[in-house]
Amino acid sequence: MPLIDALPMRREHWARWRPNRVMLCLVVAMLAALWGLDVVSVAPNRIVESTGYPVWRALGWPGAGLATLLLAVMVGLAARPGRYSYPALLAVSCLLLLLLPFGLILASYWLIAPEMAQARLNIGPAYWTLLFMLSLCLVELRLRMHLARGWMLLILLAVLGAWWLCAAFWLERLALVQEFQARHEAFYRALGEHSALVGITVTVSVVLGIGIAMLIRRFSASQKIAFAVLNFLQTVPSLALFGLLLAPLAWLAARFDWLAALGVKGIGWTPALIALIAYSLLPMVRNTYVALEAVSPATLDAASGMGMRPAQRFWQVRVPLALPILLEGIRITTVQAVGLTAVAALIGAGGLGTFIFQGLGQAAMSMVLLGVLPIIAMALLADTVLGTLAEKLRRGEHASQGERA
Repeated sequence: MPLIDALPMRREHWARWRPNRVMLCLVVAMLAALWGLDVVSVAPNRIVESTGYPVWRALGWPGAGLATLLLAVMVGLAARPGRYSYPALLAVSCLLLLLLPFGLILASYWLIAPEMAQARLNIGPAYWTLLFMLSLCLVELRLRMHLARGWMLLILLAVLGAWWLCAAFWLERLALVQEFQARHEAFYRALGEHSALVGITVTVSVVLGIGIAMLIRRFSASQKIAFAVLNFLQTVPSLALFGLLLAPLAWLAARFDWLAALGVKGIGWTPALIALIAYSLLPMVRNTYVALEAVSPATLDAASGMGMRPAQRFWQVRVPLALPILLEGIRITTVQAVGLTAVAALIGAGGLGTFIFQGLGQAAMSMVLLGVLPIIAMALLADTVLGTLAEKLRRGEHASQGERA
């Protein structure tokens, strides 16, 4: 074979076996964290400072060796990726995520004696680093393997289920579990308040966002003014907006008895909902406007040629075609509302942010985590579920266009 003809084949061969630098960096960082940072820490009680332990003390040499072996396998697969390397990397990453809570069970067995009734096990920096890096590995593998979001949803549910089962039955010494057991009624109440605030915010934002976007399309001269106002609201810090709403809402409640009867006041749910809705309008209006304008004029002309009236073209053609982008706007709005609702606890609106700020005031990180971790789980679930729906609608749209072609 001539050399000039063999060069493209050699390039293709080396491109196929080129190492995945992203995965290599992530796995090397996990190995460094595993052996360089404390995996867990143990405190005799809630007040006394905890003592950190490395991996060989926390998991024993068998546990440390198994974790190192799995990470070494990931290094080898990422260094020379072949045909089945990425599925193998996905399997090992999921296995590590599922084994992480069992590592905490093993650490509790090795480090806490039965007579230490008040002892608490805390998750160390190495564990958090591994959890974060493995999440990034899943994102990288999803992009490489072109996996649908539905697979990520199944993986997320499996990991959350494994962690929940371990926490419910075998991790009674974990500080986070002890904080939950001591405050489970307040936790469920805060979770309900947080979910209600997010649900109301997203519902009102969707209705107002779609209405504003349709008005902007109807009166194009108002487009710059509307987006300027929404952009301005987005730049105001959340605490500053809560403070700005406090005085006028308190004055309105004192001036009008019927507003006070409805529960309107300077603190609580009223300013929280107004601020959250104000922050959620920009992504909702922008995505709705872009979605409605992105529909091909040729498609609308074809609908007109079929005898459809303007209202039929809008509801039967434009809206179904714009629905995937609309769902993306709802996804962004929901994830943003889940995070911002935590700040509403500062003005008495309740929610999971209550545990965050109480934990910060008491220097109790386990209480902070009791508020932070459910917020992260809610945001991940909302992002994955709504993203999966948008992907399915987009694929269905492409399939129907292919059939028509």
